[in-house]
Amino acid sequence: MTKSNDILEDALHLPEPERARIAERLITSLEPGDEAQVEIELAWQEEIEKRVRQIDQGEAHCRPWEEVRDEIKAKYHA
Repeated sequence: MTKSNDILEDALHLPEPERARIAERLITSLEPGDEAQVEIELAWQEEIEKRVRQIDQGEAHCRPWEEVRDEIKAKYHA
């Protein structure tokens, strides 16, 4: 087996979010573009995944947008 096949086989055993991050990074490495933008997008993806995990694990409290919007309106438009 070649090194790339070993890497692929190892990657296929990772959780889905990690496989998606690797796939995205590989695809963007093939496209010409701004490397800084790629890094920014990857950082956002990691942040989104972190927040979803916090919600799934009950570490974060979510509120409906309408409730938050009304609170902001009351605070700044009163």
